[in-house]
Amino acid sequence: MDLSVIIPLYNEAESLPELKSWIDRSLKDFTYELIFVDDGSTDASWDVIRGMADEAVHGIRFRRNYGKSAALFEGFAAARGEIVVTMDADLQDSPEEIPEMVRMIREEDYDVVSGWKQHRKDNALTKNIPSKLYNWTARKVTGIKLHDMNCGLKAYKADVIKNIEVYGEMHRYIPYLAKNAGFSKIGEKPVHHQKRKFGKSKFGMDRFVNGFLDLMSLWFLSRFGGKPMHFFGTSGILMFLIGFVMTIWIIVEKLVNQAHGLKFRAVTDQPLFYLALVAVVLGVMLFLAGFIGEMVSRSAEGRNNYQIKERI
Repeated sequence: MDLSVIIPLYNEAESLPELKSWIDRSLKDFTYELIFVDDGSTDASWDVIRGMADEAVHGIRFRRNYGKSAALFEGFAAARGEIVVTMDADLQDSPEEIPEMVRMIREEDYDVVSGWKQHRKDNALTKNIPSKLYNWTARKVTGIKLHDMNCGLKAYKADVIKNIEVYGEMHRYIPYLAKNAGFSKIGEKPVHHQKRKFGKSKFGMDRFVNGFLDLMSLWFLSRFGGKPMHFFGTSGILMFLIGFVMTIWIIVEKLVNQAHGLKFRAVTDQPLFYLALVAVVLGVMLFLAGFIGEMVSRSAEGRNNYQIKERI
């Protein structure tokens, strides 16, 4: 089978028939399957999916709303195609872009091809400007030069999605997860973005704040997840040394002034002493946090799970 097209959705009953017809017209030269993942919809979405189901159309229905990452995780597990495509169900992503993305993977050997909505049809104040800031930050942190990290329209080699785990809200950073798993050839394709035809967006401004926090979590895990002592131990030692040096400075200054008959203050009367004491305590706590984290990491079940590309 050439393609698996995974479509996570939540309350998109009106869009689904038109979306399926559009995909069928766009992918007539491929063998493919459609996997609709109903993320706990409260409308008639599941009835529509059940009515379309056949050998090439499959559905997965959650008991409640878990989020897009959970939907993609289940969709990836069920995918059987040589290339896996993800797209949203709101008719804003065009299936006509898929053949070119497939060509880029097959002929140019990309591991991941991400869509780039150059001309967004969203509100500039609530979507466009925050999106540009979010993507600029993502490029700086991840080192992946994508203009639209969060675009729902993406294509992957099957090996990619079978070797990464999407959890929490990490669907925004699948290219970064792929890079951390050793799939380094990541490209993008400008895609046509259309106005929403039915319903309303399921995402608010909070997704940008949450997205930034998720990015920091993922960056930390990729850098220090297997070696927490490198972060906490280094930070703890640095903090301890700062507090220790400040304490010595205060004591030496007091003794020098006392020896020369100059006015001096008791060590415990100086605010700097308490700042130094806090720094020492924090340093010890950070070091112990790194030590505990290292023990947990070394005893983790998957500590020796490595991505092997091939054997001979």
